[in-house]
Amino acid sequence: MTLLLLGLIAAPLSSADAHPGHAIRPVAPEARSRHPANPRDRRWLAGDHHVHSWFSVGVKAAADPSQPPILIKAGDASNPITTNASMAARHGLSWMVATDHGGPNHSKLNRNEAYPELLRARRATPSVLQFWGMELDTPAAEHSSLILPRSASEREVLFGVESRFNRREPWPADPARDQEAFMLEALRHMRALPQPPVVIANHPSRSATDVGRYGLVSPSELRAWNDTAPGVAVGMEGAPGHQASTLKPDGSADPKGDRGGYSRAPTMGGFDQMTARLGGFWDSMLGEGRRWWITSTSDSHRHYTDGGSDFWPGEYSKTYVKAEHTYDDVLDGLRNGRVFVTLGDLVSEVEVTAMTADGARRADIGGRLDVAAGSDVTVVIRVRDPAGKNFGGRSPDVSRIDLIQGDVMGPAADPHLDSNPTTRIVRSFAPGAWVREGERLSMTYVLKDVRGPSYIRVRGTNGSELEPQPDPLGEDPWSDLWFYANPVFISVR
Repeated sequence: MTLLLLGLIAAPLSSADAHPGHAIRPVAPEARSRHPANPRDRRWLAGDHHVHSWFSVGVKAAADPSQPPILIKAGDASNPITTNASMAARHGLSWMVATDHGGPNHSKLNRNEAYPELLRARRATPSVLQFWGMELDTPAAEHSSLILPRSASEREVLFGVESRFNRREPWPADPARDQEAFMLEALRHMRALPQPPVVIANHPSRSATDVGRYGLVSPSELRAWNDTAPGVAVGMEGAPGHQASTLKPDGSADPKGDRGGYSRAPTMGGFDQMTARLGGFWDSMLGEGRRWWITSTSDSHRHYTDGGSDFWPGEYSKTYVKAEHTYDDVLDGLRNGRVFVTLGDLVSEVEVTAMTADGARRADIGGRLDVAAGSDVTVVIRVRDPAGKNFGGRSPDVSRIDLIQGDVMGPAADPHLDSNPTTRIVRSFAPGAWVREGERLSMTYVLKDVRGPSYIRVRGTNGSELEPQPDPLGEDPWSDLWFYANPVFISVR
């Protein structure tokens, strides 16, 4: 790759590249950063927004049936927040979110005990930005990561949301809290906060019974969330946690274990079907021009060597955000899709840049390029395939990278839509089709005569499957690795 091309990629996104195009949704007001960073100071920071501590409790019936149940510390997850933070640092993370949940009155436990421990963890491991949040027991769904901006009021803000809207908070249980309308009310409340949080749907297809047969989380539900608070409800876990559920404590295969705990409709290459299916639900959302992003997490409760089904934060799964090492900019990156995800440290940097033929206008992951009808668009992909062994003792190599494109057609008439038939692989790159400079792989493709709005996205693997296949029971998670980058939108004027 020439020095000129490297310079084009490094150049900042111009203000002209942010113009909304036909059928591509503009940025929601709450998605605009209050403290804009200098794009030149941003770098890829690995993190995890779904991490449990011993404040994710068990529930035991009280001796007096007229009293609420007793919350049992370490009943659902076993590690202190301080331990999670130190292990996150050991496994290469720069940011993490504490996301505990539990039964009735858990909001008080979070406020009175978990939050002080978070403050201790921040002092003990200052290299890791540690957000305050929770795993919301989501009304009419399953779970969602709720990530709060760092502020002096974060403790009381979370208490307000959890006590008022968490599905499992009241005792006796309140059926009205398990209605989709109640989740939309919660999102309106969060959107109106002075510093709105980010909400990401966790393991969205874990309760699905087959491909396209969804369970507690449906396409129409996620569309309603995004419609209600487009700068708050911004995405979903592309790859769920619990990826060590196929391993025994000694690291050998558990023939009955299913990756991610997806017992009925398995993951595909470790990813949820809503993400992994080419032209599936994720592509249907992008085909509407929605700014709908994917992430990847550990969902760490208990390490597999201690009899759990989890890796430590960062040990296997990483969500990389392009940001300065500040709370504000990491959250801004999550909110605005400057994100790629990887399993097993297959890659550690991914750049996808779409630019006009003269290089004057460009956009990167999470961004938008505005071009004239009939223009050619040059796509430059750069990936870092790190040398050395990952935390599984393997040295995986990228074997293929796919450049994927789909048309943006505007709002769907059917809120249950989970397909985009225009999605296609426009180019697959193998080792002979890229330039290697040390750990870095570079490749280029030109989209000719662009006439309508579209998006591009990139994925890659260390395997040979043309499409990610359903993961069999007992699969070695270290042998089947994928990475995915969030899209770049191309609008046409």
